[in-house]
Amino acid sequence: MPPDMGGCGRVAAVLCCAVVVACMGGGALAVDAQGAALLAWKRTLGGGGAGALGGWSSADKSPCRWTGVSCNADGGVTELSLQFVDLLGGVPDNLAAAVGATLERLVLTGTNLSGPIPPQLGDLPALTHLDLSNNALTGSIPVSLCRPGSKLESLAVNSNHLEGAIPDAIGNLTELRELIFYDNQLEGAIPASIGRMAGLEVLRGGGNKNLQGALPPEIGNCSNLTMLGLAETSISGPLPASLGQLKNLDTLAIYTALLSGPIPPELGKCASLQNIYLYENALSGSIPAQLGGLSNLKNLLLWQNNLVGVIPPELGKCTGLNVIDLSMNGITGHIPASLGNLLALQELQLSVNKMSGPIPAELARCTNLTDLELDNNQISGTIPAEIGKLTALRMLYLWANQLTGTIPPEIGGCVSLESLDLSQNALTGPIPPSMFRLPKLSKLLLIDNVLSGEIPQEIGNCTSLVRFRASGNHLAGAIPAQIGKLGHLSFLDLSSNRLSGAIPAEIAGCRNLTFVDLHGNAITGVLPQGLFQGMMSLQYLDLSYNSIGGSLPSEVGMLGSLTKLVLGGNRLSGQIPHEIGSCARLQLLDLGGNSLSGAIPASIGKIAGLEIGLNLSCNGLSGAMPKEFAGLTRLGVLDVSHNQLSGDLQLLSALQNLVALNVSFNNFSGRAPETVFFAKLPMSDVEGNPALCLSRCPGDASDRERAAQRAARVATAVLLSALVVLLIAAAVVLLGRRRQGSIFGGARPDEDKDAEMLPPWDVTLYQKLEISVGDVTRSLTPANVIGQGWSGVVYRASVPSTGVPIAVKKFRSCDEASVEAFACEIGVLPRVRHRNIVRLLGWASNRRARLLFYDYLPNGTLGGLLHGGATGAPVVEWELRLSIAVGVAEGLAYLHHDCVPAILHRDVKADNILLGERYEACVADFGLARVADEGANSSPPPFAGSYGYIAPGKASDSRHTIPSCTTVHTFAVS
Repeated sequence: MPPDMGGCGRVAAVLCCAVVVACMGGGALAVDAQGAALLAWKRTLGGGGAGALGGWSSADKSPCRWTGVSCNADGGVTELSLQFVDLLGGVPDNLAAAVGATLERLVLTGTNLSGPIPPQLGDLPALTHLDLSNNALTGSIPVSLCRPGSKLESLAVNSNHLEGAIPDAIGNLTELRELIFYDNQLEGAIPASIGRMAGLEVLRGGGNKNLQGALPPEIGNCSNLTMLGLAETSISGPLPASLGQLKNLDTLAIYTALLSGPIPPELGKCASLQNIYLYENALSGSIPAQLGGLSNLKNLLLWQNNLVGVIPPELGKCTGLNVIDLSMNGITGHIPASLGNLLALQELQLSVNKMSGPIPAELARCTNLTDLELDNNQISGTIPAEIGKLTALRMLYLWANQLTGTIPPEIGGCVSLESLDLSQNALTGPIPPSMFRLPKLSKLLLIDNVLSGEIPQEIGNCTSLVRFRASGNHLAGAIPAQIGKLGHLSFLDLSSNRLSGAIPAEIAGCRNLTFVDLHGNAITGVLPQGLFQGMMSLQYLDLSYNSIGGSLPSEVGMLGSLTKLVLGGNRLSGQIPHEIGSCARLQLLDLGGNSLSGAIPASIGKIAGLEIGLNLSCNGLSGAMPKEFAGLTRLGVLDVSHNQLSGDLQLLSALQNLVALNVSFNNFSGRAPETVFFAKLPMSDVEGNPALCLSRCPGDASDRERAAQRAARVATAVLLSALVVLLIAAAVVLLGRRRQGSIFGGARPDEDKDAEMLPPWDVTLYQKLEISVGDVTRSLTPANVIGQGWSGVVYRASVPSTGVPIAVKKFRSCDEASVEAFACEIGVLPRVRHRNIVRLLGWASNRRARLLFYDYLPNGTLGGLLHGGATGAPVVEWELRLSIAVGVAEGLAYLHHDCVPAILHRDVKADNILLGERYEACVADFGLARVADEGANSSPPPFAGSYGYIAPGKASDSRHTIPSCTTVHTFAVS
């Protein structure tokens, strides 16, 4: 032994020798049976569980000090608890023999476990708490877990991938207090046996979309239930009246489901109820007055149902209410003045109903109110001045009502106000200056009223303002220079007023502007120098239909983010600056109706993104169209009419995406391009060009020359025919020799079809999707066909990067009508956003094919649902039929009333109604759609749809045609 080893060293040496002797004698120390079982499970885990369970060692006599393990006084393992560590394996199935007699708690949550839940867990007689949540478990809930006599008090298997039905034997768990299985893929009904679990306190099963059927009445026997959560499921039918027996119920959350029928009045007996979340269902009837007896109620969310009747005044007795949201129903009557008793109320949302009467001044007593949304109703009267007492109010939405009178100056007392929308009413008088003293106001919308007077100079004090829209009023005077102080202003819309004077140079101080619309006023002066220098974020600028003169500053080229520039109908003069070509993102350029002169800058032809329209009409432009215009391959509309342009039009033959063209009243000459598009161009769009020939032009061959040419062609045809006969004979011989190879080798690919789908593709996406056209085209096979229409075939495809399914519509390439339908769809759908209108994800085209990408809706069409296939029509419940009909009506109402300008579909039929995952209806196929002409002198548009379809009321109208999209001469973007 080394001399530096003291007494401790000698003891260690002795112990080491003793261990060696013991090992040699075969008596090595070993962990007990409990530890051995746990180690056996550890060895099945990824990496042997070395990371999280590195401290588990066979050298220990007992596992009681291991990570996650707890024992009783006798050394029996009572708990195994491992949370949010990576175990990478399965749930242990070997614990029954070793620890079954003592194990009370098994918690393995967030541990990356996979595979099924072992049935052997049902053999743990002492188990009271089982938590396997937040894993990747598959399979079903084992029936063995539900054995009679189980002591299980808490079962949590939420956030896994479990499938199958909830076992009917679940009712055997009579000691269970918590049953948590949300966010799985379970299906079937809630078993009635759940009523035997009298001690159940928490039931949470939301997020299982295939969980269906009615809530069993037996749920009323769970008298200790405090939480009932079945949100985002397919639970349907009425709520049972037996819910009234749940005296301890605190939260009822069955939202985004398929509930129907009335709200049971018996809910008013649930004295402990604090939260009612029943929104996004199909509940009908009126709101029960009995809910007014719920003194503990804090949140009442019933939005987006089919509720009717009035708001019961009894709700004013629920003095603890924080949130009332009854939006998107059919509620009528007045807003009860008794709601002013709800001093704790923070949010009152009654939007999109049919309510009438005045805004009760009593609401001013709700001094904690932060959100008041009464928009889209029929509320009348004036805005009560008392509303200025709501100092906590952050959001006030009163738009789309019938309010009259002036905006009360007292509204300046709402010092916390951030968003104010009073649009689409009949408000009169001036904008009160006090409104611009609100320190937090960021959104102010006053659209479509009858407001007058000047914009107050106090607007410069409202430095928090981000959006200011006051279009469609009678505002007059000049735009105040103080607007330049609004450094956060992003959206400015003062169009369709009576504003005059020049645009203040100070507006250049609004460096965050992205949208400016001042069209339809009487603005004069010139565009101030330096106006565009600081507006690097500007995307939309519309100054059309004013009286702005002078030249277009070359600084316009500095607007690198600009997508739409609309300056038509002014008095601009001089040349178009070539710097405009630096606006590389420009999609729409409208300079029509000015006094511009000189040549068209070649730089415009280099704007690759110019796809919506180019309007240079009604100016004094001269010279030839730049040859660079041939590069505008994405352009949809071109109008250069009423100028002094010359030269030929051959370069326009390269513009394959054109849907409208007007070159009338210029000095164009030569032969027009010999394309199908030009052949169908209306004469009104090319007239006024005396030297332009559309068919036979001067200098064409004489009759004798043409006869000689015809004779030569006949002779050539005869020789070619003989050659073809010889080639066919040779082909027959070759086919005879290769017949076997042809049979077993399969047919050759269709070369024409392959060529049709070859790149380059021009792709435009409206959503954040990584769609590869090459991958999509490989899915365009007969096996993936999901529908056919007059304009093309619809396929199911998937986005390889995400696996998300999409629908792809391929238009018939040689059918001119389908080309027009394609143009109509991409002209209409990109600006439509509604849950009942099919969503266009994007489009792609090459020289021979055109594709549209849509959301994939898995339940086919309404026609298929109603009429079925060979097996006949399935049974469709009345509630589902009604829901689909309402969805279609809401989609059409949006197109007709909410779109500006309105859109006419013109082919509404069952086969053009697609059905989503929950059979929600989506209007599709806008190939015949058009923008409604709302002019006073407009005639009714021609209606025509699919074969055999006539729009209602048009049976006696003889003008049934299938027109193309309306030719556009001026441009407006909603």
